[in-house]
This record gives sequence, structure tokens and C-alpha cells, in this order.
Amino acid sequence: MKLLIALCLTALAADARILIRRSTNSEYRMCVPEELLGDCNEMAKQKTKSAARIVCLPARDRYECIEKIKKRLADFATVDPEDMYIAAKQPDQDFAVFEEIRTRDEPEAEFRYEGVAVVHKDFNVKNIKEDLKGLKSCHTGVGRNVGYKVPLTKLKNMGIVGNLAEPGLSARENELKAFSNLFSKACIVGDWSPDPTINSRLKKRYSNLCELCENPTKCNYPDKYSGYEGALQCLAHNGGDIAWTKVIFVRKFFGLPVGVTPASESKEDHTQYSYLCPDGTKLPINGTPCRWAARPWQGYMANADVVKTIDELRRKIENLNTEGYKNHATWLKKVLEISDKNIAKENKVISPGDYLDKGNYTDIIERDYGPPYKTARFCVITDEEMEKCAALASSAFTRNIRPRFDCVQERTVEDCLRNIRDGGADIITLDAGHVDQAIKEYNLKAIVAEKYSADGGSYYGVAVVKKNSPYNSFSDLKGAKSCHTGYQRSAGYNAPLYTLLKLGLIDKNNCPYPKAVSEYFSGGSCLPGAADPKLALTESVSDKLCSLCAGNLNANDKKSKCNFDSSESYSGYTGAFRCLVEGGGDVAFVKHVTVPGNTDGKLKEAWAENLKSSDYELLCPNGGRAPIDQYASCHLVHAPPHMVVTSNAKSAGEIEELQNVLVDVGEQYSERPDLFKLFGPFKGQSHLLFQDSTIALEAIHGESKIMTDYSKLITEIKACNK
Repeated sequence: MKLLIALCLTALAADARILIRRSTNSEYRMCVPEELLGDCNEMAKQKTKSAARIVCLPARDRYECIEKIKKRLADFATVDPEDMYIAAKQPDQDFAVFEEIRTRDEPEAEFRYEGVAVVHKDFNVKNIKEDLKGLKSCHTGVGRNVGYKVPLTKLKNMGIVGNLAEPGLSARENELKAFSNLFSKACIVGDWSPDPTINSRLKKRYSNLCELCENPTKCNYPDKYSGYEGALQCLAHNGGDIAWTKVIFVRKFFGLPVGVTPASESKEDHTQYSYLCPDGTKLPINGTPCRWAARPWQGYMANADVVKTIDELRRKIENLNTEGYKNHATWLKKVLEISDKNIAKENKVISPGDYLDKGNYTDIIERDYGPPYKTARFCVITDEEMEKCAALASSAFTRNIRPRFDCVQERTVEDCLRNIRDGGADIITLDAGHVDQAIKEYNLKAIVAEKYSADGGSYYGVAVVKKNSPYNSFSDLKGAKSCHTGYQRSAGYNAPLYTLLKLGLIDKNNCPYPKAVSEYFSGGSCLPGAADPKLALTESVSDKLCSLCAGNLNANDKKSKCNFDSSESYSGYTGAFRCLVEGGGDVAFVKHVTVPGNTDGKLKEAWAENLKSSDYELLCPNGGRAPIDQYASCHLVHAPPHMVVTSNAKSAGEIEELQNVLVDVGEQYSERPDLFKLFGPFKGQSHLLFQDSTIALEAIHGESKIMTDYSKLITEIKACNK
């Protein structure tokens, strides 16, 4: 008993020492997107007056940082209001915003900026719901907060703007049509669609929204009457009746004091203008403004455990702010989002939801049109795809990407194609081989293509062997062991089969071709999908084509062996290469970026961490081998990119809406992968929703010659299987 008491007292003392260390010399784990890890580590080395330590933890992106903070795998992170919204919607969350990043000009301002409407002082308001009709309106730019999203959201909520869910029109066109119907003229510059063809069409259709711009024909940046000050210039000097902008620029425009900055001279007379309030009243420009909505500051967010010692972390951030500013450190802006224009400022600890609500900013993020509520429904196969799709839907919604994404899960690609055809889902991304199937068998059409380089989206299907292997021609491969991306996939099945047929190494009458492939690569293969009963292969053929497959190596699950999807570890491009590396394969049929993308430290997984691209070579169809980078002269086929398909029964407007949202999400997240990494591995899984090597998405208009030529190749291959 005495021993037990002694042990308990020792444990309590240890806990007390831990608590003391926590409050006097604490360690705080800061989560940062992986590309900022080096900068964060540099910051963590900085000596400060505070004894607290910062330990930097990498995450895929900010979305994953939020997950890690919730799970206590990290303590805090830098966040935008949009990230706070994601956090606030997490179940059972206890996040807290404990510090803001304010401007040095307005260190005491409650919000980053306030959205306001400015009118001429003699504008007579009797009924705001009627009196805005027919005005000439000046905006900051399309899709921007105070000049576009704020008036659109608030005017919709007030019933001034009508239906924003008109069937057959994209979300963006619904918005533009609403503004075009409300205002007689306007200046709303920018790309109305990320796709040039759609952008041009919209600007012709709603040309009155460009008539107040400096260059109505161009209606894009730079424009004298765009931006925060430009909207006021449009009001004052280009015939505008109302300008949507933010308070700080109103005060600067009229020479009024801004925070700590004193008044200055201005050619503009503030007495000739007024703030227009949402209730229809007006207020003087030099007084307290009436805002339509406010954007909160960026800041730092932690979980409730960290809040218990938050003063210590605040002191550390304050010290880092001081030292970084003094030394012009690059990590200050990259990691803490602080520059010579802003500063970290304590705020009363508050939940992210309450923080957004106090500025009416939740409404701005949640702006939606319906019913009916439009969605772009991704069809996915695996649980991992479903998880990434749900994360994308959550993140994209906060970033003004409309319509919102939704996710529908099916068991197979064919099930997805059937569901899209029947209207239960909208889109799926496919290899060109399955695109051909979708078009010919399910009445679908390709609407968006992945882009892998500045030159476009096509890629080369190649055969990869180990440098020390004895193979120097395709005829040498007879009896070898082969690794494929999947049945009917371009680089992994159609390309090698086409090559073997062209070289006469497989008799074109030796049908069905999966049987011919199993006979040629008699040493065994991994052809994911070959076990599907619908192929009606004999058991011996199926066994041969699946003999090298491994199932789910991460979960030690053999039941998923030879599955077409990522539950088979040797499925897909990375999987086929892994089959060559560790699965006993002699040749892997992949695309030209697979080896460089998974070697030389590019892939952070145990099986790939020591791989060198120089240990692998390409096997050329005409004989001989070539270095990995000489794929242009040593490849099996020049294949079309992966594409997104949808139902051919959809209207032109519905297809345009899907093109808009996909190109938009690709553009936003390729520019800001730190917010959400759309292209790249997700929780250890590659090629989910899109190929990891994708850099952008582009709309498809008309027929693609490379797809037409490739379709002919597929037709020849499929003819044998009938």
C-alpha cells in the first residue's frame, strides 16, 4: 500500500513538473503546408525573449492542418476566414481564434475591411427594393468580395435580385444575368469564366455590365474604373450612380483620416456623397459608415487545450513578429502572414463561427441559390476517393467555387458511367480508354481535360525496365513478368497490346486479347481489373493476369487483389511502377512522367524513398533502350489526357456550368495548393479524382484529333473481344 501511494505521489509530481514546463517553457506545434516547412523551421530557430519553442509540423495543406489541430496532432496554424468556416463546421470541434493579423494603418479596426455602398448625396431613396432598379453600378471586379459577392448576397437576401437558380444557366451566368437585369449599366471587369470561349460569350450576352468600364470591349484588368478606388472613380467621374467598395478606400479617396494615418488633401468633395445603408437610409461620408458586410481579419487558430496557456504562445508570436520585422525575414510573411504592412494583434479568444458571424461574413461564404440547389456530383469508386471528394467539396465551397461539389460512390467505373447516364451523378475523371467506352457505350461526352504541362494534356505511354535487366526489344519480353495500370487503360493495357499487335508478336486473331496477353507474358502479370467476372475470362487466364498483384499492402488485405481501383496497391501508374520495383515485375507499362515523379525523393513513401530514376530505362518499340527523359522518341503511343465526362443529355448551359466549376477549381488550387492540394497524393494515395501530375484543367470545345485517332486504335482492339 505504501509503495502504491509513493508511486501515485511520484506520478502527480511528474504531472506537476510537466504542467510547470508547459506554462514556463512550452512547446507549441505549428502546422504548416508542406512547402512552407523549411521557412517554418528557419523561424523556429529564431531566438526570442519568450522561452517557448515552436515545433513545425508539415501537412498536405491547410485543410489537413485543421484536421491535425482538431485531433491534437498539432496546436495551431495561420488561417483565413474561409479556413475558419471549415473549422467551424467540423463536428465536435473546439477551435478558437486567439490572435488577428491586422494592418499597421488600422491596428484597432474590428474588421479587415467593411463592404459599403456609396451614392451621390442627392440620390433619393424612397424604397430601396425599387430604387436600385436601373442604376448605373460600379464594382471592384467579378467574383471579388465587397464589389461582387457582398452586393449579390445581400441583394438576393433582400429580394431585390431575383432567381439565381435558373435551369440551364451556370452559377456565374445566373449572377451576371441578375446584375444585368437590375442595373442599366455597370463596370464589372475580370474573367467571367476561366475558359476563354465561355468568357467571350458571356461578355457579349451581358455587355451592359461592361459599359461603364474604361475599355468596355476588353472589360478586364487593368481598368481605371476597377478595384476599390476605381469603383469610386467610376462613381465620381464616369457616370456611375452607386459604387460598391470598402471603407478604408472611401476615406483615402476623400482625404479623410484612416486609423493612425491623418487626413490628406483630396480633389474629391466628400460632402457630395453618402453611404447607402441596407435599410435605405443614408449617412455622411465623414461619419460612421453603415456596412453591408465585413471581412474578418486573418489570424491564428488553436484548439481548446492550447488556449489554457495561450498568453505564452501570444508572447512568442509577438517576439517573432518583432524579430522577423527587424531582420526582414522571409519566413515572417510566408509562415505568419505578417509583412511591413501588418502586425499580429491579440483578440479575445472566440470560436471561429462566432468570429465570422459578428461581421455577417458567414452569409457571404454560404451564399447559395435555390431551391433548386445546384451541385456538381462527382462519382467515385473507393473510400479514399470519397474522402478526398468530401474534403474538396468542403474547401471549394468556402472559396466561392459554385456550384458546390457533391460525391456519389459506386463500386466500379461502369457503375459510375451508368449512374451518370441515368442522372444520378454528373462527372467522373477517366483514362482515355474508358473515355472511349463512356462515349460509345453510355452516351457520355468529354467536357474537360487534364493538363500536364504548358504545352497541353497529352502524354506518352512507355515501357519501363530496370537498367540492369537483359531486355532490349519487345520480342525479348516473351515469357517475362509484366505490370499494367489496369484493364482497358491507355498506357498500361491498350498501349502495350497495340504495340505487340503492330510488331506481329501477338496474332491479331488470337482473341480475346487478355488471353493473348497472358500467353505472351507467361511469367505472370498484374493487370488490375482482370478478375472481373464480366470479362468472362477462364480461371487460368485470370489467375495469370493477377498473379503479380498484391492486394492492399497498407491494410494487408488480400481480398482486394487484382481490383481495378486503388484498393489494389499495384493499380494505376504509381502502382504498376511499384510492381516493377518490389513486386517481381520485369516491365511496367506506365506514362512518361511516372518514373521521374516517383523517384529521386519525389514520393515520400517507404518503398520509393531510395529509388533513383537513373536505375530505370525505357524499352523502345523499335528495339533498344533509352534514358527515362527520351520518351518523345521512345514511346508506345501518344495518348490523350485523362478527361472528365458527363451525360450527353445535358443542356449546353448545364455542360458549361460543369466546365466552369472544374476549370475554376483547377485554377484556384493550382495557384494556391497550400489551401487545398487538389493535384497530388492525398493521405498516401495517388491519383484520386485527378492525376497527380495535373497542373490545370481545361474545357474541351469540339473534337480532339488525338482522341479521334486514339479511338480508332481502341476500336481495333475491342473488335477482337466481341
